Amino acid sequence: MTTAQVDPDPFTEALDEAICEGAEALFSAQRADGVFDYSEDNLTSTLGTVGALSALHYADPEGSADLIEAGAGWLRRTQNADGGWAMVPGLSSEAGPTAVSSAVLHLVDPAGSADAVRDGQRWMSDFGGLEAIPHPEVVAWCRQYYGFVGWLAPAEMRRFPLEVALWPGLYRKLFDLRIPMAFALGLAQARHKPLTRFQQVLARLGEPNALKAIRQVYEHEGSTGAWCENAWVTGLVCTGLARAELAPDMVAAAVGWFRRTMHPDGWWQTGPLDAAWTMYAARGLSEAGYADDPRLASSVDLFVRLQQHRPFLAFGCPPGYWGWAGTEGWPSTLETGEILSVLCRLPGAKQAPAIERGVDWLTRVQDTRGSWGLCVRNTKVANSGPCPMTTVQAVDALLDAGVPADDRRVRRALKWLAGVQLPDGAFESVWYRHHTMATAAVLETFARAGQADGETARRAKAWLTRARRPDGSWGDGHDAPATVEETGWAISGLLAAGADPAEVRPGVAWLLEQRAPGGGWRAESVHEYVRFVSRYSNPAFTQGMALRALGRYRRAAR
Repeated sequence: MTTAQVDPDPFTEALDEAICEGAEALFSAQRADGVFDYSEDNLTSTLGTVGALSALHYADPEGSADLIEAGAGWLRRTQNADGGWAMVPGLSSEAGPTAVSSAVLHLVDPAGSADAVRDGQRWMSDFGGLEAIPHPEVVAWCRQYYGFVGWLAPAEMRRFPLEVALWPGLYRKLFDLRIPMAFALGLAQARHKPLTRFQQVLARLGEPNALKAIRQVYEHEGSTGAWCENAWVTGLVCTGLARAELAPDMVAAAVGWFRRTMHPDGWWQTGPLDAAWTMYAARGLSEAGYADDPRLASSVDLFVRLQQHRPFLAFGCPPGYWGWAGTEGWPSTLETGEILSVLCRLPGAKQAPAIERGVDWLTRVQDTRGSWGLCVRNTKVANSGPCPMTTVQAVDALLDAGVPADDRRVRRALKWLAGVQLPDGAFESVWYRHHTMATAAVLETFARAGQADGETARRAKAWLTRARRPDGSWGDGHDAPATVEETGWAISGLLAAGADPAEVRPGVAWLLEQRAPGGGWRAESVHEYVRFVSRYSNPAFTQGMALRALGRYRRAAR
C-alpha cells in the first residue's frame, strides 16, 4: 500500500521561511544582557547635536571649543541639498530641526557657517516660517533659539511662568515631561527677558521650587550630568541653567557628560532605547512561536531588572513603571503596557511580582476620564496627554495580566476611546504615524474585550478596509506609501477581530515580498518623535510587527 504524497504549498513554505529567517535576524541583534540592540546608525540626532552645542556655548565656550567646532562641522555636513535638516540625517528636511540647526550654527560659528545658515533660513522661509510648524510646543522651543541669536527680541519670547513651581500638581499637568526644560529656560528668562515688577516677584518666589524640580530629576537619574540620557533635553536644561548662572554643579556635570558622549564624527545621540527595542522584538518573537525559546530568558531578566521601584518625584509618578531606556529613566505608560504584555506571554514565574507592580502603576496613573497619557495623570499637554494608542496598550496589558473585560478600569477606557473616535472611524496616535496603526490597535482591544461587533469596532474595521491599498498593504491611510509597520499592525488587528485569513492574505503576501536578503525587513520612519514635526524609525519594532502579523496569520490559517 502506498501513501499519497502531498506537494507542499509554496505560500506556506515562504511564510514559514520568512518567520524563521526573521526571527533569527532579530536574535542576531540580541546582546548577552537580553537587549535587542539597534543603536548602530539609529541614534544619530540633529536635535541632540543642536542641544549640546547651545549648552556648551553658554556653559563652557573656551574649554569646549573643540567639541563646538566638531559639532558645527557635523551639522554643516549633514545639511540637505535643499538647505534643510531632518532629525535623522539623510531623511527629508523638517521644519523644527532646520530652524534650530540654522540658529545654533549662527550662535556658535556665524562666520564659518554663514552659507549654511542662509540656506537653512531660506528653507524656513519657503516653508512658511515658524508659525507654519503644526505644533505649538515646537514653535516655542524654536523661538527660544531664535531669541538666542537675536532673530527675535527678548520681549517677543514666550514666557515660562516660574510661579507655577509653587504648585506641583499644577506644573505637572502644565508641563509634565517638560518640567526640567521649561523651568530651566524660565530661570534664564528671569535674567534676560524684560519682566514687569510683579512678574519679577513671582519669578523669585518660584525659583527655589523650580531648581528643586530640576534637581529631583537629575538625582533620580544618578547625577550623571544628563537628563533623560538625551542630548537635546540635557542641552535645553544646561543652556537654561548656564544662562541663569545657577546650579554650577549640574552645569559642570552636563559639560562633562557632553564630552564623554560625543561621537567621534561630532554628533550626539537622542538617547538609548534598550527597553523599547527589546519589548517589540520579544513581543514579535512570542507571537511567531518563539515564546519558549531559551534565548528570551535573558530578556525577561532584563525587563525585571529595568522596572523601577522608586517614585519619580518630579512627575508625581508612583513606583512600578518602565521607561524606554535604563534602570533610572523616565516613566512611560507605553513601555510599561507593552512590557507587561510581553512578560505575560513569556513562560516563567520570576516576572509575576513585576507584573503585579506594573498593573498597580497603570491603575494609579489612569486619567479620571478613563484614558492614559505618557505618565502624568490627567495632563492634556500635546505629545504627552491622553492618547488612544497609549490607552489601548495599557488596556491590553491589563487584559493580558488577567483583569476581566468588565473591570471598571477597562470599561472606562473603552468608553473614552469610543468618544474620541474620528467621524470616519479612525483613531489618532501621539507616538505613531496616524491613522492606520492606532485604528488597528483600538480594533484589537475592543475585540479582546468582547466588543468586536460593537459600533466602535465596526467603524474602525470599516476604516481599515477602506485604507487598504490595491496590493493588500497599508500606509498611513492618506496616500502615503505602504510600510511593513503599518501593514503588520493592520493585519494583526483585523485577525484579532476575527477576520478570515483569506481577507488579509494579500497583505501577508506583500510582507513576504518585502523581506530583506537573509531575513528581516527595512524600517521606515513611522514613529513620532514630535508629532507632525519629526519622525524616526525603530528597526526592532519593524521586525517585531512583521513577525506578529505573520505568526497570527499562520495560526489562523491552520
